[in-house]
Amino acid sequence: MDLAMMGATDLVAAYAARRLSPVEAVSACFARIRRTNPRVNAVCYLLEEEAMAAAKASEARWAKGRPLGRVDGVPTTIKDLANIKGHPTRKGSLTVDARPAAEDSPVTAFLRRDGAVFIAKTTTPEFGWAGVTHSPLTGITRNPWDETKTAGGSSG
Repeated sequence: MDLAMMGATDLVAAYAARRLSPVEAVSACFARIRRTNPRVNAVCYLLEEEAMAAAKASEARWAKGRPLGRVDGVPTTIKDLANIKGHPTRKGSLTVDARPAAEDSPVTAFLRRDGAVFIAKTTTPEFGWAGVTHSPLTGITRNPWDETKTAGGSSG
């Protein structure tokens, strides 16, 4: 079983049954990112240190049978159009300030309250306005299943 490919529902069920821990799932995702990102360029910011801390906290909650919410411990990425407090949001552009965000975007805050573990920010075309991800900031994002093709949409 490839933990990095498991969906949120399966991960949460495995956590509840104590067959898997959030730390294992997050670690598997980081291993996959390290293997694939040099080729596909899907991740622009890796949040490894804080993600591992959040995964350990989630693991402790699951051990007590008290998850925060429906996605507690689920490895989650956020496109670099939304803020994660303490990290830059560049929107795929060289024109946007690289200062860390002062607060989470609403979607990020909602997911965080429910226990999501943010592992990375993903690439985007400049300001999210293109059918392919080719930004002046991060370059081309490739389809992981066929690197000669685009995944399409603003996510690749």
